[in-house]
Amino acid sequence: MNVMIAGGSGFLGKSLTQSLLADGHKVFILTRGASVPSGAQAVIWDAKTTSGWGHLVNEMDVVIHLAGKTLSSFPWTAATKRDFHDSRIIPGLALGQAILEADHRPGVFVQASGINHYGLRGNTADESTPPGDDFLAQLTVQWEAATKSIEELGVRRVVIRTAVVLGKGEGLLSLMALPIKMFVGGPMGSGKFAMPWIHINDWVGAVRHLIANENARGAYNLIAPTPTSNADFNRALAGVLHRPYWFPTPAFLLQLVLGEMSVLVVEGRFAKPKRLIESGYKFQFEAAREALSDLFN
Repeated sequence: MNVMIAGGSGFLGKSLTQSLLADGHKVFILTRGASVPSGAQAVIWDAKTTSGWGHLVNEMDVVIHLAGKTLSSFPWTAATKRDFHDSRIIPGLALGQAILEADHRPGVFVQASGINHYGLRGNTADESTPPGDDFLAQLTVQWEAATKSIEELGVRRVVIRTAVVLGKGEGLLSLMALPIKMFVGGPMGSGKFAMPWIHINDWVGAVRHLIANENARGAYNLIAPTPTSNADFNRALAGVLHRPYWFPTPAFLLQLVLGEMSVLVVEGRFAKPKRLIESGYKFQFEAAREALSDLFN
């Protein structure tokens, strides 16, 4: 199987690439010059047009859009928020154009998105829940819409609304663990809001499951099935790291320091992977404690 990944040089892309390569698949990573995992083929693109690479889509069985500036970029200035938008939507439009121009189109297109699609508050969300009206929710709406036209070309499109992905020494986990390692860990704000997460093994497993499942199309929440609050997650993390869990960080202080970015750590809506479970996927890590134990121990 030939797989093309935009955004394949990041944490998620590298993990997925290594899994695919281990099973004998060929992986082509669209990059503007970043290094790619050994065994994958780097394909230079400008993330804006089909020039110089678009013809390769004719050889692909799967195309995956993971490109996008990380939301952990600080501070969230107007320019940064514009980069969040442009780094997701413009590459998506380019991928859609390449598939439109192809004589032989891929069988599957995987579109990344975020679990924050459903907004910051409300009852537990599933894939049928309408999007929120805050900045992050509307960013996912536009991100997903950028490649919606691919469905009209007869290509099966899967949208993965992803929670925070936990990986050893990667992603946000190292940053989240820092206060606890320094013996000042505790809940963020009230600690009652959702902490959406998924283990990297389950993220890779779910993506590959959806690619292989010919009946899979539309949106899927990639999030662990056990609802986890911020307080519960940090308590589990402190336990795994053998550190005390005691100092809550006031929400107003986080808002003062982080500005609008504070929504990532003081607000969040619970969600469940309803369609993913219905499709037959079996999670390796359902609870935060077992996921964190695997990554740290």
